[in-house]
Amino acid sequence: MINKRLLIKNLLAHNDENSFYDKKRHLNISVQEGKAKFLKHVCALSNSNPNNSSYIVIGVEDNDNQIVGVDFFDDSKIQNLINAYLTNPPLVAYENIRFPDLPKGKVVGLVSIRSLGELCSLRKNVWKYYGGMVFFREGSTSKPRSVDVDLLDYNSELVARIEQNAKNNIEYTLDGVIDFLNNRHKDLESYYKVFKEQFVVCWAGIRKVVKQQTYYSRVDIELINEQVQLFYSALDEVRIEYDQNLFKITEYVQLGLGKRQKYYPLEEVQIEFSENGSYQIQSKLLFEPPQFEKKQLFHIYNANNSLLGKIQKGIPLQAGEQEQMKLLPASLLICYLNGFEDAIQQLEAHRSVIKMQFPQVYIALKEALRVLRKLRYSG
Repeated sequence: MINKRLLIKNLLAHNDENSFYDKKRHLNISVQEGKAKFLKHVCALSNSNPNNSSYIVIGVEDNDNQIVGVDFFDDSKIQNLINAYLTNPPLVAYENIRFPDLPKGKVVGLVSIRSLGELCSLRKNVWKYYGGMVFFREGSTSKPRSVDVDLLDYNSELVARIEQNAKNNIEYTLDGVIDFLNNRHKDLESYYKVFKEQFVVCWAGIRKVVKQQTYYSRVDIELINEQVQLFYSALDEVRIEYDQNLFKITEYVQLGLGKRQKYYPLEEVQIEFSENGSYQIQSKLLFEPPQFEKKQLFHIYNANNSLLGKIQKGIPLQAGEQEQMKLLPASLLICYLNGFEDAIQQLEAHRSVIKMQFPQVYIALKEALRVLRKLRYSG
């Protein structure tokens, strides 16, 4: 098993980006330009490494390799995005790797790319790139190339050495468990479970029992062996189930209008551990959007747009508007799910001003966009 934190450190030790790894300050696949550049790099790294894994490290300053981190990113549908836009798509995983010096909630993103051994190309147009384009790595950049080119192995021995140097050991695992239980979550109930005598999963949260079912909020779940944060949320309710082979997370999202709030099943993530030291993660979308009367939604949509207009102009909000502001992200998400196509664009357009003036509302905004991302790439 590879300790992903050590792997990132070993990759960064090369200092410059190269033909088997890239580094980014942040990743934004919610806009066309960010999505296109991400797909270009995935395509180029896949073609330049047909026999070994390649990597993109997210949350690192380009000029000095300083690890600054990014927000936790739920990647469960990112393979669907890759499959939709690339021919001969590589196997891609996005993992959230915790570094002890980063603020709470911040991680380093690690994108692992494994080629299928066939030439990868764009399946369709995206931003300024055209369907059929092929990319390769030339040093630290991803450049278009002719489709009549062979896939050559330049890096497999070097990458194998880097991965070997990042192998986990019992000391790292024990240190990780003790840190999780005793230091990181002193104010929460914390638990651990060992699977197949090899894997250790730790989780923490506020526990409550409803109708003989146990749920957790403020949840943090980590696969200690690999330093991979599997789940993190400041808002959602989560149900955790496990046996000797499986660890299952069912996530619920709170939605509603005004005081009429309800928890809806969002997604089920199941981790299956095998005897051979491997595991598989499978996710299933459970969400069925709640439906409301159009007349009521028109009123709510217009009221929220009025609020956004006020904060954009710097007009102080009254007490009642302050309370309404707390529900704005979830309300606009419901509007979008009921046919108001511009609702999410309004959230995106006012993202920076909300972050500056309403930090708690900004957390809810990110949760709303995370739900939307799951729905967009669920096919």
